Amino acid sequence: MSRVLSGFEPNEVFEFFEDICAIPHGSGNTKAISDYCVKFAKERSLTVYQDSLNNVIIKKPASEGYEKAEPVVLQGHLDMVCEKDSNVEFDFFTDSIQLKVDGDFISANGTTLGGDDGVAVAIALAILDDDSINHPPLEVVFTTDEETGMYGAAGLDTSLISAKRFINIDSEDEGVFTVGCAGGARVDIKLPINIEYADMTAYEVTVSGLKGGHSGTEINKGRLNANKILGEFLSGLSDNVLISKISGGSKDNAIPVSARCVVAFSGNIAEKAKNFEKQNRIATDNNLTVSVSKCISNIFCDLESSRKIIKLLCDLPYGVQSFSKDIDGLVETSLNLGIVKSNEKELSASLSVRSSKSLEKAELINKLTAIGESYGANVSVRGDYPAWEYRSNSPLREKMVSVFKEIYGKEPRIEIIHAGLECGLFGEKIKNIDAVSIGPDLFDIHTPRERLSISSLVRTYKYICSVLEALK
Repeated sequence: MSRVLSGFEPNEVFEFFEDICAIPHGSGNTKAISDYCVKFAKERSLTVYQDSLNNVIIKKPASEGYEKAEPVVLQGHLDMVCEKDSNVEFDFFTDSIQLKVDGDFISANGTTLGGDDGVAVAIALAILDDDSINHPPLEVVFTTDEETGMYGAAGLDTSLISAKRFINIDSEDEGVFTVGCAGGARVDIKLPINIEYADMTAYEVTVSGLKGGHSGTEINKGRLNANKILGEFLSGLSDNVLISKISGGSKDNAIPVSARCVVAFSGNIAEKAKNFEKQNRIATDNNLTVSVSKCISNIFCDLESSRKIIKLLCDLPYGVQSFSKDIDGLVETSLNLGIVKSNEKELSASLSVRSSKSLEKAELINKLTAIGESYGANVSVRGDYPAWEYRSNSPLREKMVSVFKEIYGKEPRIEIIHAGLECGLFGEKIKNIDAVSIGPDLFDIHTPRERLSISSLVRTYKYICSVLEALK
């Protein structure tokens, strides 16, 4: 097949990345990409395990002279966040990501790229494929459904892993070593609604033009949430507006960029939309658009259900709830109203809750539960995962810092992040794990503007190879 990334070196890294992009691998759809990794291992006579969750573990013996070295894990996840521009026709279950190159950047045509975490898979496969790289015994671990709740890592049989040294390749800033992260959970709110027939003029209201982003790493940037904006607009119409259909966002860990609702309203809704649009544009989202068009609908929520929906959207908190008292600028607790949708029986809302403090996470979940139940909704929690606590004594981190200084001529930045990483789950299941998370420069992940730096990917790959060589 014709390759977009041919000609870039090291060739294997880019070939594997392009292969990965050709295989649909959104969360919940990882069997094909998992099978690809298993086939790779079997063709090279490597030991491989695949479980019912599509997690894959590939083992490669140590290079000559490294037989007595402690084993090392290279880890990443197989699934990607599936987001696209509203005007793009694309089926993430069947279509291949359409790659394009612009200068130093690889991106996709109107969709997420899947660099998070396709780069980890490409790097690890390229290392496994190259017998000239010196390394300790390798245990490459690919997990699934990380983006929707880390279900793969949670269900993985870690007795198959012997290594304590753990290099996670799921960070997005070259030269930054992540050594701790927040824990999190998903909260689902289901509000029963009543439907009635009404012969009224219907309008489709669309909120669009927002920047969006990762609900962990970019929650502190004050970006607008399309679901919250839609709720605020509807709240300002009148107490008598009726709602037919509502939808916004597709991932609870991505700040939604658009939301839609069909409503029945008797006033000048177009004028209200333009006024609201002007009043709510901010520096981070100066392209906010609230558009209105007539449509056909004669099925609406009754007045009581419509009021509950609007008030619930307005009452649900959003964004940063607290900052760390110990680390300047670090978000401690936050949440994101990522998904809202309705059918003829209920409105459902899904939120991503994050906190580096288990007590604050629990308190925020309790708050959401109380809000939901006050409207008669059912509230449930799923995908709860622990925080990854900072380890003061880390021989792996010390060695990786030393190698980084030799190659880059400067110190890396050591940080704890608000986003979730699987290291917390592995640390809970494997005693005395020594972990560091790194990665090449990725920008605007979880959005259709996602792009990967080619030069940074090359440097990161070579750096990881150097680290493995140093870990005797």
